[in-house]
Amino acid sequence: MRHKIGYKKLNRTSEHRKALIKNMLNSLVKYEQITTTLPKAKVLKPQADKLITLGKKNTLQNMRTLISRLQNEGSAHKISKTLSKRYQNRKGGYTRIIKAGFRYGDNAPMAVIEFVDRDVEAKKVDKKKSEKSKIVDKKTETSKEATA
Repeated sequence: MRHKIGYKKLNRTSEHRKALIKNMLNSLVKYEQITTTLPKAKVLKPQADKLITLGKKNTLQNMRTLISRLQNEGSAHKISKTLSKRYQNRKGGYTRIIKAGFRYGDNAPMAVIEFVDRDVEAKKVDKKKSEKSKIVDKKTETSKEATA
C-alpha cells in the first residue's frame, strides 16, 4: 500500500513550505551552491531539475511559468539564458547532493546542493570587497580623476 507517500511536508504548513522551496530555488539559481539540511535538499533537487528542463525550451509560456514559480525575473532569466545553455546536451541530473556532516546545535544532517558543472565565481556574487581591494580602488579612482 502506498498511503502517505506523496511528498515531504518538512513539518511546515503548505504556505510556509512553498515559500521555503521558492526561496531556496532562488538562492540555488543565484549562487549555484547552497548548504541546507538533507531533507530540504532532497525536496529541492527535483524542483530545481524541473525548472532547468523548463528553461531549456525557450518559449514565452515557459518563461512565464519560470517567473511565476520563482517570483523573480532575474532568476528566471538566468535559468533560460545561462543554465539552460550550459546543460543543453544533458538529459537530466542537473543538481547533486553532497552530505556535509551534522549541524553543531541540533545535530541535524547537513548537505550541500549544487549544480553539476557549476560556475565557481557565482558563489561570490554578493560578497563585499576586502579592505585591501577598496584601498586599491580608491587609488585608481584618484589617479583617473587626476588624468581627466
